[in-house]
Amino acid sequence: MGGYSFQPENVQICVIMVGLPARGKSLIAQKIVRYLTWLSIRAKCFNVGNYRRLETAHPTAEFFDVNNPEGERLRKMAAESAIRDMFRWFDHELGVVGILDATNTTKSRRNWILELCRKRNVEPMFVESWCDDEELIMQNIMDVKTTSPDYIGQDPEKAALDFRNRIRNYEKVYETISERDLTYVKLINVGSQVIINRIQSYLESRIVYYLMNLHIKPRCIWLSRHGESAFNLTGKIGGDSDLSARGREYARQLPQLVKMSVGDRPLTVWTSTLKRTQQTAKYLPYRQLTWKALDELDAGQCDGLTYEEIESRYPDDFAARDENKYEYRYPGGESYRDVVVRLEPIIMELERQENIMIVTHQAVLRCIYAYFMNVSQDQSPWMEVPLHTLIKLEPKAYSTDVIRIKADIPAVSTYREKGQSAKIKK
Repeated sequence: MGGYSFQPENVQICVIMVGLPARGKSLIAQKIVRYLTWLSIRAKCFNVGNYRRLETAHPTAEFFDVNNPEGERLRKMAAESAIRDMFRWFDHELGVVGILDATNTTKSRRNWILELCRKRNVEPMFVESWCDDEELIMQNIMDVKTTSPDYIGQDPEKAALDFRNRIRNYEKVYETISERDLTYVKLINVGSQVIINRIQSYLESRIVYYLMNLHIKPRCIWLSRHGESAFNLTGKIGGDSDLSARGREYARQLPQLVKMSVGDRPLTVWTSTLKRTQQTAKYLPYRQLTWKALDELDAGQCDGLTYEEIESRYPDDFAARDENKYEYRYPGGESYRDVVVRLEPIIMELERQENIMIVTHQAVLRCIYAYFMNVSQDQSPWMEVPLHTLIKLEPKAYSTDVIRIKADIPAVSTYREKGQSAKIKK
């Protein structure tokens, strides 16, 4: 219901990662999966290293030497297993974008994958991460590879040294992508330059656009709902009401809460166009921007009603929303899926920026939080996002750290569990 399809061509795409170790390929692959899944596109990563570890759990750098035939055989076998599983996923689970996460540093290896894809009518799209920035490479080696499953329990310094040698073995045979007939994106030094060649489909262009916005500089994102509003007190949804007395107190205390968490870092604050978010951000001493895309989920005909009133006036709608809250669209209003679609430019901008604070609404925060925390669509509309709480998100290589800072100001709970009418807790 309210179906939004992002697959106009019904294509199946294999994104083939290319690049030396410690170039952020796995990070990029995982971010593509997270982004597409958030947009309801079936995407999955097939990491060749995970398949190789089933046979060779802790290899030394020699295993990756081009002159080691046994290592070459085992690595090819792992790639074959990953590709076989990916094709099975395409066939049996209606997969749309499969990502083959491996080095794929030689033309011969890429041609082999290319032929396999073409035989199966799967679109091959190469994504190469090319990097000669020593500082970035060393940061990657220390951050990611010393916690890699290949080096579990090993001394970090020895692990880093071995990993350096592994990279040298790959460098001996590395051939950057230059074939004019291939569909590819080349990210140079994490997006400081992007080369695009023969992008064929709409979905490929969306992936390219996303990749062009990525950066891996350390940054944080702060999220807060508006302070308690007059509508919150009466249990009404939607509307454009003012803050309550306790909501105004939260607005006055918010600068101190934010300052304690942000420190001296520069920060930009984003709010919705509705009064309650702007009143909440009123005292924050930072540059502020207003986004229509951050407005609360539109409740349509139910705007200004309580959940009890919706349940009595529109019992079928109330039940349908409980049944599938993500897809359910209010009469004349929006669904969570609709909110995700309008939030896509916000996510793109968040990926481009450094430190941002967003003051917005419950449903909108659930959708943003779900993107960073990889929360599934059946769970995200039911997440508890309490009032008068500052949430700090810190994206890391393979996860996002979360800290919740609660202000010492009471507020009603607007949380309604599945199958229940709203209970206003004063």
